[in-house]
Amino acid sequence: MGRRRRSASSKRGKRTAARLFRFDRSFGYRFVAGVDEAGRGSLAGPLVAAGVLLDLEGIGRSERLALARLDDSKQRSADQREALYPHVIRAAARCSVAVRSVRAIDTRGLHVSNIGALSDCLGAIASPEALCLVDGFRLPGCELDHTAVVDGDARSAAIAAASVIAKVTRDRYMHRAAETYPGWNFEGNVGYSTPEHREAILANGISPLHRRSFASVAYSQLDLSGDAQTSESPAQVVDMREPIGAEADADDIEAVAGDA
Repeated sequence: MGRRRRSASSKRGKRTAARLFRFDRSFGYRFVAGVDEAGRGSLAGPLVAAGVLLDLEGIGRSERLALARLDDSKQRSADQREALYPHVIRAAARCSVAVRSVRAIDTRGLHVSNIGALSDCLGAIASPEALCLVDGFRLPGCELDHTAVVDGDARSAAIAAASVIAKVTRDRYMHRAAETYPGWNFEGNVGYSTPEHREAILANGISPLHRRSFASVAYSQLDLSGDAQTSESPAQVVDMREPIGAEADADDIEAVAGDA
């Protein structure tokens, strides 16, 4: 019975990935760039955007098989996203990551910070011959021609791949942050609002990683006065033509996100 369930799940995953790649190929481009973010709705931690450029003609059979479980990252468990992460890295022609710190979000606003991070990622990976896809909405002020795809992380392979990179990158950062700020269970909630997280805020107050600008019930009894300062990091580009080890990649990510 268990084997049949796993087999059925695997087949559904392959059908989903095939559908995502069909969507990207339907535009008639060889190169498709997708961008997405993680952490938009969290109470604590940075906003992390990621971009992935796929060469649809250059992805081999083994890479396609490895990406068979590619889907909207929210539909995958943390372990499944971690398993997908190295396959996305290997399959991508380019990847980029941009981070907006808590201070940047509190100073400039979440939406402006989100648009800036996504624009940075898109600019870092796009090429003149590439189709550029953005999850959800257009990016005002972005000079690159791009197409907004509603529910893009569930429709486009490039956006879904970017979603995995963004989510795994941010989760890893929050797991590290839990060692510095142990009172809020960041290793479990990764900064999102859960009953336990809200109770921890009421018991312990907020940490330097909590966003002061959020109107949260958990914040209502706290004094959140104080000036915020902005701190932004530009997108980093990872050229996938050169092999990158997992530890080196983690160090690069820490260098980007370390000020948050």
